[in-house]
Amino acid sequence: MNQPNGDTGAGWRATAAAIFRAATEHGVPARSLRLAVVVGTVLNLINQGDALAAGAGLNWFKIGLTYVMPYLVSTYGAVSVRMELRRARTARP
Repeated sequence: MNQPNGDTGAGWRATAAAIFRAATEHGVPARSLRLAVVVGTVLNLINQGDALAAGAGLNWFKIGLTYVMPYLVSTYGAVSVRMELRRARTARP
């Protein structure tokens, strides 16, 4: 199916594949996970520390999100840098 601008989607698929490769390259997932554990724990203590200390019920959805978001932000930063470096390498004469 053709896109309105005449693109068949091949360019988009190639870009998506490059982003996926950059997000799963050596070091990116592990680094993002370590950062998410540290940042997520600190944020959870800030956001739900009073409930934890009082023995009240915790919002597990919020706890999960508080770990997922730093992981995604860290991965996005790493992917952005890697994609920019690839563009710079291919733009050289």
